[in-house]
Amino acid sequence: MRKSHPIRRIVLAGAATVSGIVLLLSLKPASDPGSAQAAGVGAPPAASAQGGAEAAGSGTVTGDAAQTQYGAVQVRLTVSDGKIVQAAAVQAPKGGQSDQVTANAVPKLNQAAIAAQSADIDAVSGATYTSAGYKKSLQSALDKAKAAGGSSQGSGSQGSGSGSQGSDAAQAKTVTGGVAQTQYGAVQVRITVSGGKITRAETVQAPKGGQSDQITANAVPKLNQAAVAAGSADIDAVSGATYTSAGYKESLQSALDQAGG
Repeated sequence: MRKSHPIRRIVLAGAATVSGIVLLLSLKPASDPGSAQAAGVGAPPAASAQGGAEAAGSGTVTGDAAQTQYGAVQVRLTVSDGKIVQAAAVQAPKGGQSDQVTANAVPKLNQAAIAAQSADIDAVSGATYTSAGYKKSLQSALDKAKAAGGSSQGSGSQGSGSGSQGSDAAQAKTVTGGVAQTQYGAVQVRITVSGGKITRAETVQAPKGGQSDQITANAVPKLNQAAVAAGSADIDAVSGATYTSAGYKESLQSALDQAGG
């Protein structure tokens, strides 16, 4: 019996070694990187491509700012069905005499852009630099609209004369008039036109600061109501707000011109 003890010890030691190896092998797959991917923890799936292109022939585009001797000029266009329906100067020379030049030239340039449907417009007399900058930024906006598919226009080959264009007049559209500079600050009007009538009028800019705040708060709502009621820029000035009223009427007329009268 005593001679058999060493053999038992060897057998027991061998069994323990085999058990340890089996345990190590059973633990190895859990640390295998391949198992992580099998569980879905691997590299994230590629992002799905989403269509970000806007409908061709419509939208708003802003041209690059054109630097002039008197300041930057930048034009924003609203394009619908491949046509310019609104033009506005986001930037224009200001300060000193430039205020008067800008107030006179920009509305005319906006109207010319809509009428010409291109950057081939005449310079406004007395505003040579502003006009040149406007045309440059306008061309930039047109190029962007074209690149986005906004320059496609009808072929004009339809000769049926069905009068289907009449439905466009009934659609509401919003236009923003040019900025009118006054002694106390800028005034700018935005109107919504539907069926050839003004259905809404609001001020984008108005004199502010000091006593101007009170005058603006009193005058602007009255001017907005008058514009809707009259359907034109032929409205009376608000008492005590002569300059604001004059600027409002000027910007309102600019908006009406853009809307087609």
